[in-house]
Amino acid sequence: MRRILSMAFLILLTGCAGVQKKDMSAFNTAAPRSILVVPVVNKSLDLDAPSYALATLPIPLAEKGYYVFPVHTTKVVLEQEGFYESDRIHKEDAAHLASIFGADSVLFVTINRWDAQYAFITTTVTVEINYRLVSKDNVELWNEDKKLVYSPSNSSGGHPLAMLIVAAINAAVTRAAPNYIPLVQQAHAQVFLMGPNALPDGPYTDIKK
Repeated sequence: MRRILSMAFLILLTGCAGVQKKDMSAFNTAAPRSILVVPVVNKSLDLDAPSYALATLPIPLAEKGYYVFPVHTTKVVLEQEGFYESDRIHKEDAAHLASIFGADSVLFVTINRWDAQYAFITTTVTVEINYRLVSKDNVELWNEDKKLVYSPSNSSGGHPLAMLIVAAINAAVTRAAPNYIPLVQQAHAQVFLMGPNALPDGPYTDIKK
């Protein structure tokens, strides 16, 4: 996790200049202590994307100092309540969802892009995600978009032909089995922990120090 945070910090140094801080008055008024993370809406073609994104959400939120309802238990309970489709859950009243669990807020996450594109001797892996936190009173507290792009680099020196072969192999491997986990973890870290509009520290931050 530290390695991921370090990578995220380096990207933030080059990408945050001129970013205006958002108004957090609604968030500060609501002062949520707990966050209910509901199943992720997936607008990409990768069927595994929502599972990866959902599984990696609780840790950065907990590190920020919030109680996070267990995501898999949440999914089961929602299914028992008749909510099987993530699209339907996202259209449901946040107040109703929060009342089922006694949560202070509900986090809605939408994957807009999750793919690996191959071009000549390189493969570019992209994740683009929207995060929206809504209070138990149906007030939007926080909204953030994050897009991250990764291309495997070729650090081998030597003969140009050898470098070309290595680059082609790296691209082929990435295309065949792109590893989205580090990239989505980095996206979560940037929006929750490190970005200019990151969530304020939760009530349990001091307990973890």
